[in-house]
Amino acid sequence: MKLNFFPILFLSLLPVLGFSQQLTVQSFPLNAVKLHESAFKKAQQTDLNYILALNPDRLLAPYLIEAGIKPKAEQYGNWENTGLDGHIGGHYLSALSLMYAATGNQEVKQRLDYMIDQLAACQEKNGNGYLGGVPGGKAMWQDIAQGKIDAGTFSLNKKWVPLYNIHKIYAGLYDAYQFGANAKAKDMLVKLTDWCLNLTANLSETQIQEMLKSEHGGLNEAFADVAALTGDKKYLELARKFSHQNILNPLLAKKDALNGIHANTQIPKVIGYMRVAEVAGGEAWADAADFFWQTVVQHRTVSIGGNSVREHFHPANNFSSMLESVEGPETCNTYNMLKLTKHLFQSKPNADYLDYYERALYNHILSSQHPEKGGFVYFTPMRPQHYRVYSQPQESFWCCVGSGLENHGKYGELIYAHNTKSLFVNLFIPSELTWQEKGLTLTQETKFPYEEATALKLKLKKSQKFALQIRYPSWVEAGKLKIQVNNKAINITPGANGYVAVERKWKTGDVVTVTLPMQTKVEAMPDNSPWVSFVHGPIVLAAKTDTTNLKGLWSDASRMGHIASGQQYPIEEAPMLVSNNTDLAAAVQLVAGKPLTFRVSNLLYPAKYKSLELVPFYQIHEARYMLYWPVTTPEKLESNRKAIREKEAIRLALEERTVDQVAPGEQQPESDHNFQGEKTESGVFNNRHWRHATGWFSYDLKNPKKEARTLQITYFGGDKNRSFDIFVNNTLLQTVKLDGSAGDKFYEVDYQLPPAIITKAGSTNLNVKFVAHQNSTAGGIYYVRLLK
Repeated sequence: MKLNFFPILFLSLLPVLGFSQQLTVQSFPLNAVKLHESAFKKAQQTDLNYILALNPDRLLAPYLIEAGIKPKAEQYGNWENTGLDGHIGGHYLSALSLMYAATGNQEVKQRLDYMIDQLAACQEKNGNGYLGGVPGGKAMWQDIAQGKIDAGTFSLNKKWVPLYNIHKIYAGLYDAYQFGANAKAKDMLVKLTDWCLNLTANLSETQIQEMLKSEHGGLNEAFADVAALTGDKKYLELARKFSHQNILNPLLAKKDALNGIHANTQIPKVIGYMRVAEVAGGEAWADAADFFWQTVVQHRTVSIGGNSVREHFHPANNFSSMLESVEGPETCNTYNMLKLTKHLFQSKPNADYLDYYERALYNHILSSQHPEKGGFVYFTPMRPQHYRVYSQPQESFWCCVGSGLENHGKYGELIYAHNTKSLFVNLFIPSELTWQEKGLTLTQETKFPYEEATALKLKLKKSQKFALQIRYPSWVEAGKLKIQVNNKAINITPGANGYVAVERKWKTGDVVTVTLPMQTKVEAMPDNSPWVSFVHGPIVLAAKTDTTNLKGLWSDASRMGHIASGQQYPIEEAPMLVSNNTDLAAAVQLVAGKPLTFRVSNLLYPAKYKSLELVPFYQIHEARYMLYWPVTTPEKLESNRKAIREKEAIRLALEERTVDQVAPGEQQPESDHNFQGEKTESGVFNNRHWRHATGWFSYDLKNPKKEARTLQITYFGGDKNRSFDIFVNNTLLQTVKLDGSAGDKFYEVDYQLPPAIITKAGSTNLNVKFVAHQNSTAGGIYYVRLLK
């Protein structure tokens, strides 16, 4: 559907402006749930230490600089001084607010209030409600207000995702008010939203949609939140205008159009669609959000609950890139998928949502922070025998550091939920709930997953009748879950929503015991390729293989320090599962004396791996690991190894020769290589990303040892009537004419680099620039490599 049809479609799919906010169930305030000793409580404390290790004045510096106020400390480096300045400051407000609500820590509260006061001074100095750390942002916003819009997938008017950046301060202010008990933050949030209203007052729907091509976080969610806080309909209309049609329309039509697009750009938009539906009422947008969730969870998610390769949605029927790449599921994606899951559950309380939530919480979120030293993980490779990289407080300021700061302070957000008639027990995490309105305290005592049971102990100011809704997890076999009330077994009839309702008049001293027998299963990769993961109950099991060659285990401040760039061990040399028995789970044996530790010795090949132990993935750190395992039969073992070896040999040989590389059209690789351009577009064709231009575009490729000798470019054979020049460091390297003669395939062309370019003194970067001839197009360019 073309953009100019948008206003009619947009206004017809939602009800008349109004406010609903009638959720079926509600989560409890974070300060109503206290964690007891567990891996989650430990992770919360580790996160708290990391939060307090950061310097608020350094995080505030970008905001002060943009407001014309002398900063009190030098701003941080990494992403915080290379264009995304200030984004961690917004996340930090949220992290402080969540941690304060969860723990009541007064040092955290003081730091939050200090941050808000400093930011309020910046907003007052700006004079128009604006608050942001975008470098040179004021001039850029003036251009936007005048309709001068140049939007790319990760840029807006040549700035690095400024809308995404300011979304973090919107979210931070909202959280400071909602969770951090800071009243001033609400006024600041409303002023900042009024600034955006004024910014876009003279822009058409089409212009706003053009602007939304650039990653913009969940601005629609933020504006819907402001509408709910104020009761003012103009903010709800702003939320609707900031809802990206190109993603929304296919979802409304129940169409999966996700292949190849940047994953975490989309998930916050969908949270916003859901939030607009909550505030405004109406089912269409909520159904679209649910369709997105179903599509991602059922068809694009691996066993740990994560999704995406190199930050992008890969084809649902081909997970090969997931197994080959070292850039596996991104933590930010799961952070946002859990937010979406919470909204969907509150609208439609079904155990399916919590089954996913639990799986992702234990196996991706909990595993994404080093449990002792702190430090957050960006990518979690599924590649056999690879490893993860951890952030450092004074060095690393990626997006997954920002979301990581928040993740481990809000574990209590959905352990329980309620409506007027029921208390929902969703997760089996040791904790204490205080339901003030009911005069109820519920204490959950359990060592789960190290024991297959939990006990719920009730204390009430007065006896009262309500239903205790206990989730019947999908990982418990039908008929195996048991519930006792005061040591007396009760009949269990799971409801259609996957919960068991225990309704009675409750009194102080009542104890509900739930038996949760776990079983070990083998889960195939979602594309049904011959790779499997072991899961015990909701816990994904993995094996630590070794601790060799962990290059960059603790990230430095380099642009790509978040990627585990150490040696990639050949896949054909990884342990394999070899059996003629299709029931692989039957071979899993518990190791005596070691809780949640298993072996599959009878399946493993070669013999040197037979002693490997399977343990919860969240326990494995500072090591290489096996999470997904290749499966074959004895008869096919050698042929399968040969096929893997031949494919890997070609790929690894190319990687060994590669000095640097860029995937055009993919957000982070382009940003990491200083993408610049004019009159340029990007997209996806045959599940491959491309970029072309009727003007030009360029990248800075790194050549630190001046080893590069060849520039390799990937083209598509069907592109024709395209002529352009390739320059390297402003020297013409090659004139290219694409005539479509190479057919329906992708192919590579190697261009030899003149020695004069390589040996020239100065920067070790090589600027590679593609310039279209007059009335023609440069590209499409599908991949760029520098080769030794």
